[in-house]
Amino acid sequence: MMEQPKPYKREHYRLPLPISYPVMFAGSTAIGEGTLTNLSVLGCTIECETIPPHTPNLLLRLILPDQKESLPIEEAEVRWVDERRIGVQFNKVERAANLRLHGFVWDRMVERLQTIKQQR
Repeated sequence: MMEQPKPYKREHYRLPLPISYPVMFAGSTAIGEGTLTNLSVLGCTIECETIPPHTPNLLLRLILPDQKESLPIEEAEVRWVDERRIGVQFNKVERAANLRLHGFVWDRMVERLQTIKQQR
């Protein structure tokens, strides 16, 4: 008997669209820039300005509005590519950057909940 597919369920909060934060990336064969269009504590979607790099791992610098300094992601695995968009999973993030990322996503989640509450 064939196994029934399990329903897809996200394990972590993803910032609601639309978001648009700059990102820089570097891989073994390319350096480029793009725009974050989706962000969670475990990964993101990047809209690339050019054709995305064909490399399994990237170094990322997220330019978030909470601080002047970029947020470094030491290793992000490319999980999928669709035309000029790539989906990446964060595999290696230093502790301070990880705390900042979690805090940033948490703050946006709280803001979103407050907005929803005010709309009711």
